[in-house]
This record gives sequence, structure tokens and C-alpha cells, in this order.
Amino acid sequence: MADTPNRKWYSGITRYQWIILIIACAGWIFDVYEGQIFNLTRGEMLNDLLSGITDDKARAAKVDMWGDWFLAAFLVGGTVGGLLFGSLADRYGRRPIMIATILTYSLFSGLTYFATDLWQIASLRFFVAMGVGGEWAVAASLVAEIFPKHARTHAASIFHASSVVGTWMAALAGMAVGAQWRYAYLIGIIPALLVVWVRVAVKEPERWKKAADDTRKNAGSYRELFSHSKWRKHALLGMMLAAVGLASFWAVGIATQGLAKEMLLAEGASVAEAAKQSKFAYGIVQTTGAGVGLLLFGPICARIGRHKAFILGHLGAFMVVPVICYLPQTYNQLLWLLPVFGFFTLCMHAGYAVYFPELFPNHLRATGTSFCFNVGRIVAAPMLILSGIVKSIEGFPIREALSLLGTTFLLGLIAIAYLPETKGKDLPE
Repeated sequence: MADTPNRKWYSGITRYQWIILIIACAGWIFDVYEGQIFNLTRGEMLNDLLSGITDDKARAAKVDMWGDWFLAAFLVGGTVGGLLFGSLADRYGRRPIMIATILTYSLFSGLTYFATDLWQIASLRFFVAMGVGGEWAVAASLVAEIFPKHARTHAASIFHASSVVGTWMAALAGMAVGAQWRYAYLIGIIPALLVVWVRVAVKEPERWKKAADDTRKNAGSYRELFSHSKWRKHALLGMMLAAVGLASFWAVGIATQGLAKEMLLAEGASVAEAAKQSKFAYGIVQTTGAGVGLLLFGPICARIGRHKAFILGHLGAFMVVPVICYLPQTYNQLLWLLPVFGFFTLCMHAGYAVYFPELFPNHLRATGTSFCFNVGRIVAAPMLILSGIVKSIEGFPIREALSLLGTTFLLGLIAIAYLPETKGKDLPE
């Protein structure tokens, strides 16, 4: 049955459903903080830990190398945690696994404050990512199951859009702590307090209880996911869709920090000021536009359907990349365009929270959702290597490199073409 056209999406939403959305958002906000704080403090962290290398050029090379290794550890940890906790959430329930994921990423983030060796950082980033990867899938499934059909897309979009608050927090923390990077990770222990609220407020969805009673034996089973042709197709194509969006964003979205820094240095700013202002451009200005895109993607899905919304997002991202690269000639002009750039390059990520839970039945929902998002994340990892190679080619301007990398957004059109339209449909039982 299709959604009633004139019905407000928030009509009939209960207090408990709002509480679930707030809890899911809070968990995801700190998820994103844990990931972004490393992007914003890795320079200070690694220069501190590698201070024994006195040659500036040699130390800079080591900083870049170890930064990539730590990011790789985070990607692998997110995939392992996502697959593990997604399966456990289908088998043992949303509430206990949400608690486990929040405790995992918050406690290991706090321990980073005490790290003194590179191997300790790599290990801690892996375990932080395990919690981060698992929490998203559990929360996305919980929101989809708790909210009624007419409100599902909007609630899921709000859930994913809350990520911008995590990025803002990380940007502000990164600017505030400066070289004292350890304090930024100590903040990461705060979400452990959220566990108390989850334990008291969250109840298992009736959908999960029914599925647990009827299909407990196969709940959370990857064999079940891939032995069924329909669920296997959804899992693989959903993973491809996420991989395209995530890879393209990593290749071009985060690179605007470098673009902004290049413009500031050309305008005569000091290295320290350019570094600080480029964090502001990416972490605050661009992320504000991204937040609007994430927030609106759900309503767009509800109005025109999932297929058309993803097509609009990917085409818009493909077209906005060369605009941001060639149109602005000064840092201030860049600031005006960054929100538009953020809108299109990130908006489709909210679609993963909307769409992936709609592709799988109750007993495989968190499992399939997590597979799509988290395996998509690691499949996208080679794009980081390609991006680094392209950007490092001598004599190849960063603007041309980003424009070339932006063409990868078009690959998302292939994946969505073979996935079903779920607008107005009930969740699979």
C-alpha cells in the first residue's frame, strides 16, 4: 500500500519512537566523531609519536605512511565489527548488541589517550572501528523496524544526517586541542554513558521478536543470506552501491581540505593558519551542506522513490566536482560553494540507512544491512590508494585529479538499476 500523499510523516509517532530515534542518533553522532577525529588530528598525533625522526622530510613521509596504515586498520576493523555485530544483532537482539558496540568504540577511544607507540594506535583504531561498524547497522535496523511505513524514510534520514554533529564535534575538538591531540580522544569515552539510557529505554522490536520465534535457527546467518538468490542479489548490489558512494566521497570529499589549504597558502596565509582554516572549511562549512543533503534525502526518497533519489544524488555529485575545482578562485569563494559540494557528495549516504534495511527480511535485516555498508566500506578502500596515486602525480594539478576521480560517482547508477524500488512497500518479513 502506497504512502498517503497528504499525511505528515510525523503524524502518529509515539514518544517511545522519538526516544529510539534520539538514542540511535546519539550513538551515530559519536560513531562519526570517533572516525573523523583521527582525520583531523592525525598530523599532530603522528608528528608527536615520530618526534624522534629529526629530518622534517623523512618524518613527513612517515606521517603519511602511518596515517594510511591507521586508516586501513580502521577500515578493516569496521568491516569485521560490522559483520560480527550485525549477525549477533539478528540472533540475540538489537538492545544488547547496541550496548556492546557503544562500549567497544567509546572505551577503546578513551584508551588512545594513553597510547605511546604506533602499534598501540593501530590496534586501538581497529577496535574503535569494530564498534563503529557494528553500531550503525544495529541502529539503522532498529529505526526501520520501530517506525511505521509512512515515517520510515524521514526517520532514517534524520538518523544518518545526525552524523554531521559528530563531524562538527570532531572539527571543534581538533581546533580546540591543537597539538594536545590526546584530549580529543579522551572525549570519546563519553558515549559509554549512553549505555545506561539504552539499557533502560530500548525494547526489542516486535518484528524482531516474531522473526526470532519463527526463524531463530537462521537468524543472522550469512549462509542463509547468500544461499537465497534474492537476498544474495540484494546484498551484493547494495554493497556495490555503498562502495561507490563511500569510495567517491573519500576520493574527493575529504580532499577539499587540501584544496582549501592550497588556496590559503597562495593568498599568503601561514602554514599553521592554513591548516586551521582548511579544517574549518571541511569540518564546518562543507559538513553543513552535507548535513542538509543527508536530512533531505529521506523526504526525496519518500516523494520520488529510492531509485530516482539515488540517481539524482550520484549525477549531482558527478557534476558538482568540476564546479568546486575550477569555479572558485579564492578561499572565500570556495567557502560559498562548499555547502553545495557537501550536499551532493554526501546526500546519498543517508539513503543507505533508508534503503538497506528495506532489502532484507526480519531475521537477516541487521546482517544484510551491515554487509552492504561495511563490506562496501572495505571494497572502497582501494580508491584511497588510487586517489593517492593520482594526486601525487608530478605536474598533475589537484583540480584535474579530483575531477577525474569524481567520475566514479557514475558507477552508482549501475548498481541501483538492478535493485528493486521499495517506495511505499512494507519491510520484508
